[in-house]
Amino acid sequence: MQLPDGRKRHIPRCKENALDYIDTLMRRNVEFAESGFNPGLRMMPASKTLIIGCVDPRVDPMDIFKLAPGEAGIFRNVGGRVNPAVFETLGILRAVAVAAGADIGPDWNLIVLHHTDCGIKRCYCHEPRRLAVHMGVTMAELASLEIDDPYKAVVLDVEALRANTDASGCYTVSGLVYDVVTGKVEIVVPPPRSRPDAI
Repeated sequence: MQLPDGRKRHIPRCKENALDYIDTLMRRNVEFAESGFNPGLRMMPASKTLIIGCVDPRVDPMDIFKLAPGEAGIFRNVGGRVNPAVFETLGILRAVAVAAGADIGPDWNLIVLHHTDCGIKRCYCHEPRRLAVHMGVTMAELASLEIDDPYKAVVLDVEALRANTDASGCYTVSGLVYDVVTGKVEIVVPPPRSRPDAI
């Protein structure tokens, strides 16, 4: 890279790669704006579905469920776990919906999506204090969150959502686990047969 005074500036290889990738993303965005952009998408998801998932790129709900743009709202964190930030996000989303002249009611789906071979287990082994902060619990409580088992963990997270007054009356909550080896999703906690009453 050349500086304004004509001198060359050395950029470490990793930064060059990062800059190259940003350029790639910008080119892709031009293509999207020209041929894939849909100005008619609405702010609220067309399917009235929100998915809580993990940041792991192997577990992108858009790919796993072949979602169309605007079909579902997705928010992701490490492990796809229900933590204080998730409850805060759900509260803000409801406020946004009300401000937009809509509301989130019991006809909405809230899906918790965990997966096998999750990196959260490595954090549990190497940085448990950091993970405890992420989960909003004490170190002593961390062991009870089933970090090592996505099937047990998703049950706990669905229970936490169903017990929370801000979420329980607004959504039909279910829990799924994605297998990164087979590409298949298993329903671990099905939605209840009758939907909860609205708040």
